[in-house]
Amino acid sequence: MRKLVGYSGLVVGVVAVVMSVYHVYARLTPAAPDSHVLRIITLAFSLVLAFLLFPRRSGASRDRIPWTDLALAAGSLACVGYLFVHYKYITNRMPTADPLSAADMVIAGLGTLLVLEATRRTIGASLPIVALCFIAYGLGGPWFPGFLRHRGLSLEILLDQTYFTTEGIFGIALSVAGSYVILFIVFGAFLEKSGAGQFFMNFANAIAGGQRGGPGKVSVVSSSLFGTISGSAVANVMVDGWLTIPMMKRTGFKPEAAAAIEAVASTGGQIMPPVMGAASFVMAEFMGVSYTSVMLAAAIPALFYYGALFAAIHFNAIRGGLRGIPKEELPNLRQLMWRQGHLFIPLLIIFVLLLQGYTATYAAILSTASVWALSWLRRETRVGLRGAVEALRDGAEQTVPVAMATASAGIVIGVILQTGLAIRFTSFLVAVAGETLIVALVITMLAAIILGMGMPTTPAYIMLAALLIPAIIKLGVAPMAAHMFAFYFACLSAVTPPVALAVYAAASISKCGLWGAGLQAVKFAAAGFIVPFFFIYSPALLFDGPWTGIARAVVMGIIAVTALAAGLEGYFIRPATWLERAIFVVAALLLIDPGILTDVIGLVLLGVGLGLQKMRPPVVIPARAVAPS
Repeated sequence: MRKLVGYSGLVVGVVAVVMSVYHVYARLTPAAPDSHVLRIITLAFSLVLAFLLFPRRSGASRDRIPWTDLALAAGSLACVGYLFVHYKYITNRMPTADPLSAADMVIAGLGTLLVLEATRRTIGASLPIVALCFIAYGLGGPWFPGFLRHRGLSLEILLDQTYFTTEGIFGIALSVAGSYVILFIVFGAFLEKSGAGQFFMNFANAIAGGQRGGPGKVSVVSSSLFGTISGSAVANVMVDGWLTIPMMKRTGFKPEAAAAIEAVASTGGQIMPPVMGAASFVMAEFMGVSYTSVMLAAAIPALFYYGALFAAIHFNAIRGGLRGIPKEELPNLRQLMWRQGHLFIPLLIIFVLLLQGYTATYAAILSTASVWALSWLRRETRVGLRGAVEALRDGAEQTVPVAMATASAGIVIGVILQTGLAIRFTSFLVAVAGETLIVALVITMLAAIILGMGMPTTPAYIMLAALLIPAIIKLGVAPMAAHMFAFYFACLSAVTPPVALAVYAAASISKCGLWGAGLQAVKFAAAGFIVPFFFIYSPALLFDGPWTGIARAVVMGIIAVTALAAGLEGYFIRPATWLERAIFVVAALLLIDPGILTDVIGLVLLGVGLGLQKMRPPVVIPARAVAPS
């Protein structure tokens, strides 16, 4: 992204601030624009900022805006402005029935190309290429084989659907970006300006830094908290990793393990309530439920994800004889909470408001106001006028990639709807799975990981929601569980080789091999790959069912992920033999199944494994010395 200064920086900064302020105003005023108008305005701001802030190629100048990008920004305003000038005509006509004029065709074609180019600049080429492939599929329907064949769309119908209806670029996904996502990103930007990111790191150091493997555990705590601010795995790594990875290496973690821990911990930020990734808001909109329902459903699986990672780090540290950070280098928890503990209050406010049934937009705006007000309690956390303006600017700039991703994903969804691919694909997947749920789940898992390798979580999840999730639901899975399953694996693609963006970022900091770090990341994230299957077969983990069932599932789940971590790391109360490791892993898999019989067998196996360990004499593992800071 360009770092503009001078007049150009001022103008772009004003545009970004106005974008944030307008979207806050639009959610507060009784005279708020209708949903379609808000989507058009969101796209207008996002396109202009995309061309002014993101260069055409990575090596281009980053301190000035070339005239070509100014022309593209002006062209974007012209294409979107056309919708405003002819808004009454566009909303009153019958889509795909009333023919488009020559001007309509030109504007729709140019607008679509501008969206694809802006998306390429902001998040990479993968999603635009996928969108172009779907456009080709829509136009060339009669030439495709088997269930992919369809009647074919004319260029006019394709452009009409894509640009002039709410089932293309201006679909639900872009609406979510303009209605919810930008408000939560602004909330995170205000938290960052108040120093919350450094506070979360210091807090994690104070409570976990001195334990064995302390820096690794610090990464778990700080990344789960920092996810509220960033909502991005790679952003988490780049902020936390510069501090946690060198600390882990200094206390004895291998470079590959340090990179893997940070990558896995950062990836979990997208699934950690109260503020999750942008895809969670899209999920709520797709299912027609409140964001609070999604947040509650994600709570227990997130606990398992981070609990398993914490346990794996603990066992790894003991087996390797690692120490924690020396006490004299750790912040004092009491003093830290006295000086900056009030920064936790906005998180508590947003959580309580959502639980009380307030809308996500109201909770985000009120919590943002609370950050600004509470920041004045201490000089070191104060967000003055300049800081507030910078937070509004940063919020808009960070929203642009999300908005462009949702707009391009809308192109794909529009083609899927027009061609009827979703229905045919669902029938095909059910036929391939042979009515066997586990086969359909594995196919969905692989598709989510592959899609997530080349694009952000949100567009990957949107495509899964259109193509694969209906098939899982058809096989008897509850909608919330089906959507959460796809969402989880779209997130986990960030730590799954061969394309694992969070691992790449962490490995660059740790200065280690990508494949070594990637394989370590898969091991540390093993529970994350199993938890989605857990809540598919045990909906109680998504707060679906009586409290007794939920409590039992939670207890069994905690035992299961701990046993899994012990089996994979080769340590529980003693270093584990290969037989004991196998017993722990099998016990964990049995405990995942919600049946009483499998729980009993799993607990018995776990007891056998622990008994075998107790029968052997304890092994003293010498602690490694901590390298000087």
